[in-house]
Amino acid sequence: MKTYSAKTEEVERQWHVIDAEDKVLGDVAVAAAKLLRGKHKTTFTPHVDTGDFVVVINAEKVRLSGNKEREKIYTRFTGFVGGKKVETPRKVRERRPELLVERAVWGMIPKNKLGRQIFKKLKVCVGPEHSHEAQNPQPYEVK
Repeated sequence: MKTYSAKTEEVERQWHVIDAEDKVLGDVAVAAAKLLRGKHKTTFTPHVDTGDFVVVINAEKVRLSGNKEREKIYTRFTGFVGGKKVETPRKVRERRPELLVERAVWGMIPKNKLGRQIFKKLKVCVGPEHSHEAQNPQPYEVK
């Protein structure tokens, strides 16, 4: 019995649409990361990008469970003295709501060249409209 190893040129990619309206952020991110990585396919190979494209719509209407809307913090450092920047999800939602979903999905994929390649297949849209109708994306229901 031989182990199957997918080749990049053999991978067939599909498009999926996830509606994030009134869904918990973590559930949306898990579903998107699984589809992006290709773990839902029988041809999954850890070192090859076998995943599909994912479009997340209504990113501004995603829910955070518990008190995370007020108490969770996103921290980054500019590199300068006193350059620590702290934001809550409430402020991020006002400034750039798609960043909530992008950061959650980024945390669930590998941090290497393959992960950066996988992350490029994620398209997050504010509102119910997206510009990828030509690809005929299939709706994906988050459990």
